[in-house]
Amino acid sequence: MSYVLHYAPDNASLIVRLALEHVGASYTTQLVDRARGAQRSAAFRALNPHGLIPALETPEGALFETGAILLWLSERHPGLAPVPGDPQRGAYLKWLFYVSNTLHPALRMTFYPDKYIGPAPADQARLRAGLRAPILTAFAALEDIAADAAWFGHGTGALDFYVAACLRWCAIYPGDTDRSWFDLRAFAHLTAMCARIEALPACAALIRAEGMNDTPFTAPDYPNPPEGSAI
Repeated sequence: MSYVLHYAPDNASLIVRLALEHVGASYTTQLVDRARGAQRSAAFRALNPHGLIPALETPEGALFETGAILLWLSERHPGLAPVPGDPQRGAYLKWLFYVSNTLHPALRMTFYPDKYIGPAPADQARLRAGLRAPILTAFAALEDIAADAAWFGHGTGALDFYVAACLRWCAIYPGDTDRSWFDLRAFAHLTAMCARIEALPACAALIRAEGMNDTPFTAPDYPNPPEGSAI
């Protein structure tokens, strides 16, 4: 099977790119130029009516929602998650959906508070401040899981890629706010997981494609992508 990944640099599409690269899937990419509002275009909304990145074109139709894409890929490409029938499948799925339904939305509210609470800076600051404790609680729970789970924390699964991206974003976004509340070093097992991901050929491909520094998860910096913009 061959796929088309609709992406923007340093968006959630990077998680899908890592998964595709890791399993050696055949795919091409199509930039969604956020600077021009391409995510709101009729062409992109035909793939994802919600106008959110990523979207993945497959022989079975277009997919959207990061968690759904990862789940679909894991059922067709071994090595991303416990396969259906594996006794560990249930545990894996509940944490994949926890990240997709709880952690990722909290980050989105942190990065785009105006979409949730309006334009007033004071309101946005209160929303961001209120989300910090739940986000850190989520990472602490994932840190505990990474300590001994066979299906998470080794740097080679779809959930690992998802959580590493979330950690990256907390470290550098949004660029105009205080981020001293977040320190990756507080999560030793997750830090080790990120380092393992950085050693993968899939991560080298991500770095080249999206203009990231050599340590995009353990010591991230803003990308300098060859095309498009992260914001």
